[in-house]
Amino acid sequence: MLPARYRMTRSTEFSSTVSQGVRSAHPDLVLHAALDTVDDSGPRIGLVVAKSVGNAVVRHRVSRRLRHVARTVLDDLDSRDRLVIRALPNSARAVSPDLERQLRDGLARVRRRRGTSR
Repeated sequence: MLPARYRMTRSTEFSSTVSQGVRSAHPDLVLHAALDTVDDSGPRIGLVVAKSVGNAVVRHRVSRRLRHVARTVLDDLDSRDRLVIRALPNSARAVSPDLERQLRDGLARVRRRRGTSR
């Protein structure tokens, strides 16, 4: 489970991360990442799982998997990192190790594009 202090809760956080951040697309998810210039209280992660992924049961299952996967990368994030993980319809059939690999690959791509090592 992803601790509450690391979760994005406000729509302004989501919209600023998506609009101002760097995007990395994968078969099962899209990662949007930005650096917060004001608040460095810790990394913040938000999930977007739309109805196109499946019914409520499927969306909730995908959300649980993504929260678990996001928790595994917390130590690799800078305290100013803001991430939005958007699940694509294929994520309903993906297994957790594949989601984790795609998330880690996405973080590596984002860092290369931003020119940061962490």
